[in-house]
Amino acid sequence: MSEALLDRVRRRLIDDADRVGPSGKGGAMGRVADVAAALRDEGVVLGDEEILDLVSSLHDELQGAGPLQSLIRDPEVTDILVNGPHDVWVDRGRGLERAPVSFSDATAIQRLGQRLAASAGRRLDEASPFVDARMTDGTRLHAVIPPVAPAGAILSLRIPRRRAFTLDELVARSTVCETGAAWISAMVRARLAFLVTGATGSGKTTILNTILGLVPPDERIVIAEDSGELRPEHPHVVSLEARPPNLEGAGVVTLRDLVRQALRMRPDRVVVGEVRGAEVVDLLAALNTGHEGGCGTVHANAPEDVPARLEALGLMAGLPRDAVHALTVAGLHACIHVARTPHGRRIGGVHVLRTRDGRAQMMPALRLVGDRLEAAEGLQELAQRIERAGVRAPGIGREC
Repeated sequence: MSEALLDRVRRRLIDDADRVGPSGKGGAMGRVADVAAALRDEGVVLGDEEILDLVSSLHDELQGAGPLQSLIRDPEVTDILVNGPHDVWVDRGRGLERAPVSFSDATAIQRLGQRLAASAGRRLDEASPFVDARMTDGTRLHAVIPPVAPAGAILSLRIPRRRAFTLDELVARSTVCETGAAWISAMVRARLAFLVTGATGSGKTTILNTILGLVPPDERIVIAEDSGELRPEHPHVVSLEARPPNLEGAGVVTLRDLVRQALRMRPDRVVVGEVRGAEVVDLLAALNTGHEGGCGTVHANAPEDVPARLEALGLMAGLPRDAVHALTVAGLHACIHVARTPHGRRIGGVHVLRTRDGRAQMMPALRLVGDRLEAAEGLQELAQRIERAGVRAPGIGREC
C-alpha cells in the first residue's frame, strides 16, 4: 500500500476515535474491525493475517515508537540511535550495531520525535529544536531537529531495564567475579560511601541498581535524579526527580534542590543518580555529616580522574579547591569503576580514596586483569575500612 493510502487510513481511524471515544481494548485504533472497515472504505481488501500486521504497525506508529517499537521490545537493547531514515543503530551491550529498521523519510523521524516529546509533556518544534525527556515507561528521549540538525531529525533513546540484575546474575554474565562481588557486598554492609564511575554507556546505572538491591531491607533509600532511571529491587525506595522549566521558564526544580530535600526525609542511604553539577557540594556535605552509605554515579574515563572531576564540579559550584579535596577524602571511601570491553561491560576495578599533599587520590584495591580482578596495593586499606565498621572483610588473595 502507498504511503498516501496509509495516511488516509490513519486519519480515518484517528477521526473515528475522537468521535466515538475509546472502543474496546486500546480504543478504536486497537480493533481489527475498525482497520478492516477503514480499508474497505478505501477500496482495499486484505486477509486476516495482513490486517493483524497492519493493526500492529499502525498501533506502533500512532501510540508506540513506530519502526523502533520492535527494538524497544528487545530485552537486550539499551540504546537506540536514529541518525537518518536508513541509519538506525542499537547497543546490546557489545557496542553499536546497525538495526534492520528504517523510516520512509526524514519527516517521519521528526514526526515521531514530536509525538514522543508530546507524550512526555514537552514540545519539539522550530522554537524548541531539541528536547531531553523521560517517557511514561521510563525510556529517556533526546531529540534534535532542524535547524539545529541541518541533515534532519536525530533521535536517541535510552531504554531502562525492566528489572534490576541481581549480583548473582552479574557474576553469571561475567560482569564481576565471585570474589569481587563479595567485596562489593561487604562494602554495602559496612555502609561505605562510594561512587560508581565510568564513561557514557558503560553501565553505571545498571551496576548501581544492582548494588542498591544489597542494602538491608530495613533501611530507607532516598534517590535524587535528573531523570528517573534507578529502580532497585528493594522494599523501601523513595525516588525524587528533577523538573525542567516550563515554557515561561518557571517551575524548575534542580538536582541540588532534590538532594537538600532528600536529607530531610530521614534517609538511611542518600543516592544521587548522576553527579554532574553543583549537587556535588550537597552530596559531599551530607557524607561528612552522618549520612553514611551514600552513593551515586559520576562520568570518568578512569578511576584516577575522579578527584579532578569532583574538583571541577566543586569549583563550578563555588567551593574552594582545598575544601573539595578535604570533603572528598573525609566523606568518600571508594569508587567502583565500570568499563566497556570487547566482551561486554565489566567492573574494571575498585579503588579507595587516600590523601597526598592535601589532595585526594585514588588507589587501586582490585584491578581487572584479563577477565578477572586481582588484588592491588589498596586492598588492605579497603579491608581495614570494612572491618572498622564491624563487617568481616573477604579473604585477601592475589586473584579474585
